[in-house]
Amino acid sequence: METQQARKTLGVCNLCEAICGLELTIEAGRVTGVRGNPDDPLSRGHICPKGVAIGDIHADPDRLRQPVRRVGTGADARWEEITWDEAFELVANGLSTAINQHGQDALAIYLGNPNVHSLGSMTHGVTLAGAFRTRNHFSATSVDQLPHQLVAHLLYGHQLMIPIPDIDRTDYFLVFGANPMASNGSLMTVPDFPGRRRELRERGGRMVVVDPRRTETAKIADEHVFVRPGSDAWVLLALVHTLIDSGLANPPEWLDGIDAVADAVAEFTPERAEAMSGVPAATIRRIATEFATAPRAAAYGRMGVSTNEFGTVCQWALQLLNLLTGNVDREGGVMLPTPAIDLVKLGLLGRGHVGRFASRVRGVPEFGGELPVSVMREEMETPGKGQVRALLTVAGNPVLSTPDGSALERAIAGLDFYVAVDIYVNETTRHADVILPPTSALERDHYDLVFHHFAVRNTARFTPAVFPKARDQRHDWEIFREIGLRTIKRLDRRPPLRRRLELQVRLRPSPTFLIANLLRFRSPVRITDLRKSPAGVDLGPLQEGLFPERLMTRAKRVDAAQPLVLGDLDRLRAQAPPADGELLLIGRRHKQDCNSWMHNSERLTKGRDRHQLLVNPADLDARGLVSGDLVTVTSRVGAVKVEALATDDVMPGVVSLPHGYGHQRDGVRMGRATQVTGVSINDLTDPERLDVSGNAAFSGLPVTLS
Repeated sequence: METQQARKTLGVCNLCEAICGLELTIEAGRVTGVRGNPDDPLSRGHICPKGVAIGDIHADPDRLRQPVRRVGTGADARWEEITWDEAFELVANGLSTAINQHGQDALAIYLGNPNVHSLGSMTHGVTLAGAFRTRNHFSATSVDQLPHQLVAHLLYGHQLMIPIPDIDRTDYFLVFGANPMASNGSLMTVPDFPGRRRELRERGGRMVVVDPRRTETAKIADEHVFVRPGSDAWVLLALVHTLIDSGLANPPEWLDGIDAVADAVAEFTPERAEAMSGVPAATIRRIATEFATAPRAAAYGRMGVSTNEFGTVCQWALQLLNLLTGNVDREGGVMLPTPAIDLVKLGLLGRGHVGRFASRVRGVPEFGGELPVSVMREEMETPGKGQVRALLTVAGNPVLSTPDGSALERAIAGLDFYVAVDIYVNETTRHADVILPPTSALERDHYDLVFHHFAVRNTARFTPAVFPKARDQRHDWEIFREIGLRTIKRLDRRPPLRRRLELQVRLRPSPTFLIANLLRFRSPVRITDLRKSPAGVDLGPLQEGLFPERLMTRAKRVDAAQPLVLGDLDRLRAQAPPADGELLLIGRRHKQDCNSWMHNSERLTKGRDRHQLLVNPADLDARGLVSGDLVTVTSRVGAVKVEALATDDVMPGVVSLPHGYGHQRDGVRMGRATQVTGVSINDLTDPERLDVSGNAAFSGLPVTLS
């Protein structure tokens, strides 16, 4: 039993990819103090506002601690607590009924972003999802990072083989559409980015940011270049063109297809890029020369270039910049981390595949067994064989985070059965028949299986639960086990006995047991080592010289001339030039937000409002509007009303709304989240705008303003 005396313990913040180490003060069963752990070899004492607020989640009165079922419909609906056994029986009956009556594809599964931040979701949630042979698998991947994974699969042979900027040793850091000052890095685990930026400057290095908004990162860069949203591919291909045309390329021996790439980018000149993007041709040539001649350089791009209609072309071109200059697998360039548990080398995560099947309605190809989330609504609404009738979401809020959220919400509300594994009633889960709440992050053991693969330094850390779970709580992995085993027992067409036994074997052990055993295979540390060093074990800087041996391509070589990407250049060539007076919408994120949640933390939401539509003053003047006006923003699929805020932080022709807002829908309040005003940007985004990978194209959406 918790005493009144304060105690100190080490924890971890797994709310974002930075995985910062924490020092926690505990009193009477509550977190009363949080600071960064200076002994953590990766985060080095860094902490952001989300980490400071991690105790707010544990103590949050809005957090569900018992299963609930929805009673009644519409305005009369209410939530009723039930026992775990009742909840599991309701779920097993609901899911099995849909599958038995309508076929295996009648079930859709959506995994939200927090899944990769939970050890139990990684060890057991993926197993649960694979236990159901539905084609309707969806996740946050296709609103976030699918172009990265597709390009890694095509070039290097595995979807997780994404070279990471060696920011601690680079001399030239070129950033497209990324804001690590707010995100702490994404697909680049880089806690203490402000400190690492200072170190880059102190050793004489340079950071150049290309972005349509003067972001927090752009404001501390050596140079910020405005670029028209959605035109990044033109600039990136012009950089590649310049490297080749000017004789600046110095590719490694194991890179093939350079001549074909040269032919493909021949017409993407800096002058054409200037006309499409607004970036001066002279600036493009200068940056290409600076990048190629820097002793060590790294090019990196994130949300702004991943979530536009040419995200795959952008990520391919970014890899070409690094490859053609010899900066892949090179100290100070971009390199592969070597995590203690290497999911790639151990074969625990599939290499990826494209187009083994396609969505039923629109015929959009899968990647890695998942369909793009942009097609989920139509799969629910379109009658016929394979129509989605039931839904399982795990730690997700697709109504706020996926395209045309309002339409998706209507589709979810019309399903036969919906179960959510979540700690909150949110804009999506409020339509669930049953919600099963797992323990919070501080009540379970943690080891980062994924983010060590993206870290800027090789480290390992195991963090035992800070608080014991209550007797009547369940960990997420225990919930997954019960859903899987109970539902399969009720299926008319059960999997073969061998598969059922294999499923039981994989779902029975705890995540900690599995981690302990994985650390026994070709790992430099054991779990006993990590328990003795709770701050983490430093495994050293990123290592060069891993290529070509580590490549997972058939010939241990990289083919730069990928037909899928080259084929998409015709679509890019046909892109319309900017129109006079056109407005393009982009998103933005804040340090205090965790995608669509944590807005009911008073600690994070106090202070000035952050919900406004950012508009360049010239664009307001042209429409007879002023800062502070309530304006209507309209796209092809919807309209929202929001306060406008004039700022020259966005270039003319660009407007910006934050991602993850819109917590009051149809007058329904989500807990204490009503203290955050604002609308959902994804009531405007268009599910028909897709990258060739299937990733949703949020950035560069045409809108009107009145």
